[in-house]
Amino acid sequence: MTSVVSSARRTIRIGSRKSQLALVQTYWVREQLQNSFPDINFEVHTMSTQGDNILDVALAKIGDKGLFTKELEVGMLNQEIDFAVHSLKDLPTNLPEGLALAAITERENPADALVVHEKFKDKQIDTLPEGAVIGTSSLRRLAQLRHHFPHLTFKDVRGNLNTRLAKLDAGEYDGLILAAAGLQRLGMGDRVHQILPKEISLHAVGQGALGIECRVDDTELISLLKAIEHPQTRDRCLAERSFLRSLEGGCQVPIGVNTDINGDELTLTGIVASVDGQNLVKDTISGAISDAEAIGTQLAERLREQGAQEILNIIFAEIQRGS
Repeated sequence: MTSVVSSARRTIRIGSRKSQLALVQTYWVREQLQNSFPDINFEVHTMSTQGDNILDVALAKIGDKGLFTKELEVGMLNQEIDFAVHSLKDLPTNLPEGLALAAITERENPADALVVHEKFKDKQIDTLPEGAVIGTSSLRRLAQLRHHFPHLTFKDVRGNLNTRLAKLDAGEYDGLILAAAGLQRLGMGDRVHQILPKEISLHAVGQGALGIECRVDDTELISLLKAIEHPQTRDRCLAERSFLRSLEGGCQVPIGVNTDINGDELTLTGIVASVDGQNLVKDTISGAISDAEAIGTQLAERLREQGAQEILNIIFAEIQRGS
């Protein structure tokens, strides 16, 4: 195989979705790499994914493993692009044969954020009136918010960030729950009304971080990509992804996490909840950072012993029925 840094090929092709957020993230990665390796040309190639094209169906009803990544992965395996930049929360925990998660960049705030209609600027999530309509496309958010705020009304919302915010401003929703990181990256941090505390909403696995995927045999490219990896974010996300992988849950299953690092110790909190918010199991485990993936596996097993598997079995059955 020709080396990506050899004189025979001075251009490295980066794959990206076409969405505004995906492009902002991809061009940020390109800039970091270009600054580190000025003698190499990094070129962005865009493509649409299945998830980008399905806008009128709730993701939970169609399953979303690989919905935002498959076309990019095919491009890498066909050597049309050399690596792809993903929102890590969209990247399945089991990758296709021949591909690897080469680097994880420094995380933005991974928390969920409440964005409200103008008429509720004086409210917080716990003071919104009964029946207030909250938009979210995430079963994870839905389950946790139903658990804490059963008096609120929840409604699915799809479309890119601008589309969702336009629907909110037009009065179709009283509030939206969105990833704080996406708002911040798009320069819309001023729309964040409240960062939801982890006691209310544990975030998605990998939320706020970027995952860079490439061919597993492209070792020289992998070594280049390591230049922009953030070790603490990597360790936190490896623990989270191990937890999710062990529970065999996709991004649209109500599984939430939070990770903290103190010195050489990593603490992982995880939750599995029923979609109606009635049943919820939650626990925390700590260990050495060097054992990040083992920590995730151990926490998954602990929650399984507390009833998580029964909850997941019901959810999987409901998703398969298209409910």
